[in-house]
Amino acid sequence: MIEATGVILAGGKSRRMGFDKAFLPVGREAMIERIAAELVEVFPEVLISARSEDFGRRLGIEVVPDLFTGGGPLSGIHAVLKRSRYPRCLVVACDMPFINIDLARFMVGQSKGFDVTVPKHGIYLQPLFAVYSKDCIPTIEKFLELKRNKVVDFYPYVRVNYVDETLLRTFTDIETAFFNVNTPADLEKARDLAEKRTEPGESIVKDPVPKNVCIINTGNQA
Repeated sequence: MIEATGVILAGGKSRRMGFDKAFLPVGREAMIERIAAELVEVFPEVLISARSEDFGRRLGIEVVPDLFTGGGPLSGIHAVLKRSRYPRCLVVACDMPFINIDLARFMVGQSKGFDVTVPKHGIYLQPLFAVYSKDCIPTIEKFLELKRNKVVDFYPYVRVNYVDETLLRTFTDIETAFFNVNTPADLEKARDLAEKRTEPGESIVKDPVPKNVCIINTGNQA
């Protein structure tokens, strides 16, 4: 097991999708179910950052609400760092259905001696697939109090390991691993990717919204 806490950020408003997306199916499972199934295999503690307990009831995972409201993903990161039993948390957005556990292990391994360990993909960072230490808490709180809620804004004030994509590519196809489902077009692309990765004969769910899913507003995260 990885000596850290696995965290799913599921408090977004899904503005570009138009409705809550965590339980939209990609392949045989909802996105959040795919991620949760991966994390519980290797993390001794898994938490969900969300306002609705509905996520926890469906997945059997503890839900951690924000302590600072209106702070987006940064509020979620802060709350789970305060709650987690382990000094480090690997944070994963709920709309990244192709996370790679080997990559997760590598990222946690690279986090020793750093407050933040974040992948660098070209000129872009992936702050919602990154490792955060409890040592970040005081700095994050200062930024939340100032309403500076963009996650990467506090990075210059802590110790950050920017993990280059050359290393990341030894573990996974990072274009797929870091694929985010933000729009209906993204959802269709994700389903196509999932279908290509599925063994012949396995069923694929393609309903726009599962009939047993109640669309809810889960909070203020972006």
